[in-house]
Amino acid sequence: MPSQKRWFASLIASAVLSPLYAQVSVLTYHNNIFRTGHNDKETVLTPATVNSTNFGKLFSYPVDGYVYAQPLYMPNVSIAGKGVHNVVFVATEHDSVYAFDADSNSGANAGPLWQVSFINQAQGVTTASSSDVGTSDIVPEIGITGTPVIDGSTNTLYVVAKTKEVSGASVAFVQRLHALDITSGAEKFGAPVVIKGAAAGSGAPNDGQGHVLFNPLRLNQRSGLLLTNGLVIIAWASHGDNDPYHGWVIGYKAQDVTQRVFVYNTTPDTVNGATSGRGGIWQAGSGPASDGAGNIFFITGNGTFNGDVGGRNLGDSFVKLPLTGGNLNSFTPYNQDYLDTNDVDLGSGGVMLLPPQSGANPRLMIGGGKEGSIYLVSRDNLGGFNAGTNNVVEWLQFAVGGLWSTPAWSPGSVYFGGSYDRLKAFSLIGGALSPSPTSQSTTSFGFPGPTPSVSSNSGASVIVWALETDGYQSASSAILHAYRGANLAVELYNSTQAGSRDDPGPAVKFAVPTIANGKVYVGSATALTVYGLLP
Repeated sequence: MPSQKRWFASLIASAVLSPLYAQVSVLTYHNNIFRTGHNDKETVLTPATVNSTNFGKLFSYPVDGYVYAQPLYMPNVSIAGKGVHNVVFVATEHDSVYAFDADSNSGANAGPLWQVSFINQAQGVTTASSSDVGTSDIVPEIGITGTPVIDGSTNTLYVVAKTKEVSGASVAFVQRLHALDITSGAEKFGAPVVIKGAAAGSGAPNDGQGHVLFNPLRLNQRSGLLLTNGLVIIAWASHGDNDPYHGWVIGYKAQDVTQRVFVYNTTPDTVNGATSGRGGIWQAGSGPASDGAGNIFFITGNGTFNGDVGGRNLGDSFVKLPLTGGNLNSFTPYNQDYLDTNDVDLGSGGVMLLPPQSGANPRLMIGGGKEGSIYLVSRDNLGGFNAGTNNVVEWLQFAVGGLWSTPAWSPGSVYFGGSYDRLKAFSLIGGALSPSPTSQSTTSFGFPGPTPSVSSNSGASVIVWALETDGYQSASSAILHAYRGANLAVELYNSTQAGSRDDPGPAVKFAVPTIANGKVYVGSATALTVYGLLP
């Protein structure tokens, strides 16, 4: 079996890096299709250089809306009419996508290299409002929420935008898949396409002919997009628990988005009279993961479940969905009914696939939800449902605070950011997690807790980054933290240590930093802030 370092280098090369570039790219949520959150090619930012004396805010770019989506990064992009740039891409709730120079905002780089807006107020096309969807979960408007994905081989950025379109007395809510040329922002591959879908089932809304219908108003495209096996994979949950809704997964051909390849609904059938099966795919913004071999993986939220009697409804479940034939596989905790009844979603957190392990279960994935329990699950046989126990490789009950986050990985360790808890590291040896944390931060995070990210130089000089966003409810600032990976009790840096110098702006719930080529990119409610080594 190849070493973890060689496996990870192969994963980066196949899923994240274009072979033309020596620098690292971050083209998808949490760095790669396994969602490990690890950049192992960081040579500039080390435990010796990341401190408030040497490291801090370099500059920022104003943006027109909240940045829920993770910034994406690609080096050496030839921008039409503007030369070659390292570029950071930012999507906002005001339905804009920006391309900024990633290294400098001076001179010709003071503004965007390009910007695309998907609204047109003169034509009655705007973002949706919080009141339209009936919840203040995302404020004050809903446009682009899920992190886009970039295909580095074709220079294409895929993104889903939600709009409200008024014509006279007619009001429509529309979601579209866009495919943008990263060199200019121009649409390509047949985009944009209006997203529609129907799945066989008795749930609501229904066409009366046995089909559950995709509802663009109710459905929240929260999860990051996934690019795998030549397909763009998109997942949905809801805006709050405003019924009726279901979890949806829809796939389109990447190089011809007019071709929808499949539609999957997590809870298509009526169970005990409930036509709104729920089972949304939130994952705190994390996208579905992929093994690159034709399978995708995700976790569903609270919803109806009848998998124990051969049904198709899979609320509160780990799901393995094959894209090229084969049987769907799932794991559902023994206490699913309790999780559903008490809104203790399993799918509040995202799933992460682990590198190949030694032992009886070499292919594993890991995740958890609001209960704060950690599940280590075999990707070959997820375990199904057993009313008396959890048929998983390992189950650490109440190991962390509630998880509205995705774990991160570096060789030998897995990191978790729980709500109202400290950032925690667990060792990973021989396909097993340590039963208790091997280290934890002195910082205690509020709600929702951070999704950690990791930078290292081929597994050495490990830094764990965490964005503290619990100030989102009071419009107070986010705080960027950096910890020594070998011992989270050692905080190397945080953005309050130099007073207001390094303030990134008002916090956005579930925001995740991007670490690439000596810089850290942080989105807020008003700006993109770039951190690095100070002059």
